[in-house]
Amino acid sequence: MRQYTVPKIYYNKNRSFCFFYFNGKRIRIYNGKSIGKNIYPNKLKNKTLVLDELNKLKDSLLFQLQNNWDPNNSYNQIKKGIKEENTSISSYEKSIFQERINIEIYKNSDIGSKVAAKEIADLILNKQTIGKNCILGLATGSSPISVYKELIRMHINEGLSFKNVITFNLDEYTPMNPKSKHSYHFFMHENLFNHIDIKKQNIYIPKGDLKNKKIQEYCMGFEKKINDYGGLDLQLLGIGRTGHIGFNEPGALKTSITRLTNIDFLTKLDASEEFQGIENVPSKAITMGVQTILNAKKIILLAWGEGKRSVIKKSVEEPPSEIMPASYLQHHSNTKFILDIDSSSNLNRVSCPWFYVDITTLNPERQTSNTIKSWNDFNIKKAVIWLSLKLKKPILFLTDNDYQENGMSKIFEKYNNAYNSNIKVFNMLQHTITGWPGGKPNADETKRPERSSPIKKRTLIFSPHPDDDVISMGGTIERLVNQGHEVYIAYQVSGNIAVFNEDILQQIEIFKRTLKNIKKTFSLKSLINDSDKIFSVIKKDIHHKNVSENSVLSKFKTSIRQAEAIQAATFLGVNKNNISFLEMPFYKTGKPKKSELSNKDISIVSKIIEKIKPHQIFAAGDLADPHGTHRLCLNAIFQSINNLKKEYFMKNCYVWLYRGAWKEWKIYDIDMSVPLSDDQIIKKRKSIFKHQTQKDSPVFPGSDMREFWQRAEERNAHTAGLYKRLGFAQYQAMEAFKRYKFN
Repeated sequence: MRQYTVPKIYYNKNRSFCFFYFNGKRIRIYNGKSIGKNIYPNKLKNKTLVLDELNKLKDSLLFQLQNNWDPNNSYNQIKKGIKEENTSISSYEKSIFQERINIEIYKNSDIGSKVAAKEIADLILNKQTIGKNCILGLATGSSPISVYKELIRMHINEGLSFKNVITFNLDEYTPMNPKSKHSYHFFMHENLFNHIDIKKQNIYIPKGDLKNKKIQEYCMGFEKKINDYGGLDLQLLGIGRTGHIGFNEPGALKTSITRLTNIDFLTKLDASEEFQGIENVPSKAITMGVQTILNAKKIILLAWGEGKRSVIKKSVEEPPSEIMPASYLQHHSNTKFILDIDSSSNLNRVSCPWFYVDITTLNPERQTSNTIKSWNDFNIKKAVIWLSLKLKKPILFLTDNDYQENGMSKIFEKYNNAYNSNIKVFNMLQHTITGWPGGKPNADETKRPERSSPIKKRTLIFSPHPDDDVISMGGTIERLVNQGHEVYIAYQVSGNIAVFNEDILQQIEIFKRTLKNIKKTFSLKSLINDSDKIFSVIKKDIHHKNVSENSVLSKFKTSIRQAEAIQAATFLGVNKNNISFLEMPFYKTGKPKKSELSNKDISIVSKIIEKIKPHQIFAAGDLADPHGTHRLCLNAIFQSINNLKKEYFMKNCYVWLYRGAWKEWKIYDIDMSVPLSDDQIIKKRKSIFKHQTQKDSPVFPGSDMREFWQRAEERNAHTAGLYKRLGFAQYQAMEAFKRYKFN
């Protein structure tokens, strides 16, 4: 039996339609084509005219339904000729969200890496079945490391052979000795080639140790070698913060081929940690050209983490431009971007899908589809905040018409109108603001982020590096101490590689001169002799670049950073006896690249949680680099919490995540905001100043050349400014936290 509802109108500035339910299925109709009527509302620009056409379409649809019209038959006619339903959905979503490249979004980089590795493995196996070589273009950097790990696992555990694989790497620094730990020769062998059965003669990596007069000839030969093998079957890519692919920086031509090129300053800055300072990063490289990459039969680009979200949006949604080299990939018919949630977070389909489509109609079975599929309270909060900031109106000023014109009228099915929805979201945000980060005694807990009891809490703060705590939550630490809570701080790693050798030489000179000036007052001959021996060893370590964790130089740097951490924490009122240095083993490589987490790392974290039995845990949730120290430190905490969550003391523990000097939480993710007074801002700044080795110019500044205190203050002021724009009271600054729920 035919059952249908009366058609209704859905108006949206971007794309409007009529909808109704037919035999329990929701049907959308955008124009009169399916019923033989010349009605096209979306071709019109004037709102009044669009609504007139929509009303005509609605009346015509009702007439057709009353006369036994079956919309499914019309839909099947339109669908005829499409090979796969998923393909049509993907194409439809791409059109709706204005995407110019195929994308797949996965929960995290581990899952995305396994998907990419499987595609590569399947290609290798398919080539083996027909007796042909598989020609791969490979990338370096942090993005493909997990892909290579999965390929190694497949080789060891599943017998995947690479004997028919021929590889061409994208690029190499120049000048660069291939045996250098900074070379891409070293990187590829350490992360892949040494662990699989690929033939040595089948590995082609650009040579970085050529004389300048030979580079042009070599590049032409490299290009010819690829062509002689029939071209690349698959090219694996990462993407840099400038949008570069390979070392094709902004300004690279689409027609460019393998060549010598200059490296952008931002790209050098990103590599500075690996090279122990930007001054050590080469300024030139040999790279495959854009056209060389585009000649590949298939391209997979990987992007992980929030640091890539801006360039991903520009590459996927904006027209191709030499300013954004990755956007040239739009010209390739078989390119796919594999992304995690963080790197895709600026895309239309993630940041504001409701503006483009009724989100409740997106296919929930498609893993790569939109991440927002229903109007639950969190998504309503996200959308209302987006609308308020977009229209530059406080939340309580938003109207029904604002909702309707921006694809949010479906919210009315839950909250009836804008007024009710505004009040709901306003209250949700208001309840995140508190001057009592440890909970306000005898207060209504339903309207505050933290519990009122116990009145005096044990608070354990994990700080990955020795300065992350004061940079990220210095004001909150002081509030916790002043409000009577028992505050403990656990510094997870030494951070010793972030100390300049020049600072060490200065410290030595200060100590030597101090001894000289007081030697007449004290009997210091033995001490002077011993210290001279120690200083001599340190200077030799510096000269020979001995970065071993057991070197005297490394131990000296560790001691300096520990002393700075103690000075900063005690300045905020933390008891010196409550400060611990965990010295987690994964960090002790002496290099920016760290080891994987071990059971020993997790055991160290678990023991301090068991010892303190905290009511609150604060941890760094700043994960811009998926292979960085912060991520490993947080994973150790998460694994420890998972192991301990059944313990009685964990059942009454809240876990709060803060962010460092790099990123801040999106305002819709914030569960607790702590306002700071002018005095607290100044005191926080002074506590950051205690970290003298990180002041003025830290060894690893990242993309932001400002000092850490400047970044922190700007970020805290920006958070306060966002709350004001949404209609809340004006604060000077706010530190923000997101709650991690493990039970």
